Amino acid sequence: MSHRYVYGVVEASDDVEFETDAVGDADRVYTISHRRYAAVVSDIDTTEPEETDEDAQRHDDVLREIMEYEGGQTIVPMRFGMAFEGDRELKNVLRNAQPAFRRALRDIDGKIELGLKLVEEEEADVDREAVEDDVADHLEPIAEQSVPNDLFSDRLVFNRSYLVEKDDREAFDDAVAELEDEYEGQLLVRYTGPFAPYSFVDVKIGAQ
Repeated sequence: MSHRYVYGVVEASDDVEFETDAVGDADRVYTISHRRYAAVVSDIDTTEPEETDEDAQRHDDVLREIMEYEGGQTIVPMRFGMAFEGDRELKNVLRNAQPAFRRALRDIDGKIELGLKLVEEEEADVDREAVEDDVADHLEPIAEQSVPNDLFSDRLVFNRSYLVEKDDREAFDDAVAELEDEYEGQLLVRYTGPFAPYSFVDVKIGAQ
């Protein structure tokens, strides 16, 4: 297992190393540093990992572990499947993408991503525009940012991701609970997270 599978990028000073069930049956996660930044990686035997349900879940689980590591780490998350031949290729990317990592870490420092989906109950008839306005009144004052996601089902009324300060998590939870009470019998609430803030970073790197 001589290749490097990347979960995300942290400050080089945030040394991360722990044993866990990682992608591709690896059992250890650690960092490879170049100057100011470090990639959080595990070893893997391919540069083109297959996105099985099990490994996709492992990828997300490892990111959560990193976010909670030693009191909390800020990590720029990578999408599933980012793997490099070796350390040299990975360090080239860390060097070339320094400005992008700096901006991303600044934007998401101390924040988490939370998701909210509202699904229309059978035979319910809700005013979707009014629901959107109501949700915005409850949640937008607490969140730092938010982005819409696809409405991939006819019954899916609302689907949005929120970037929230960790210290504001409880207030955000309470606001979602208020919405759940308000729309009981009309809308099913699907509240998910915390996630690494995928939806709020735009860093694209590739194997060199």
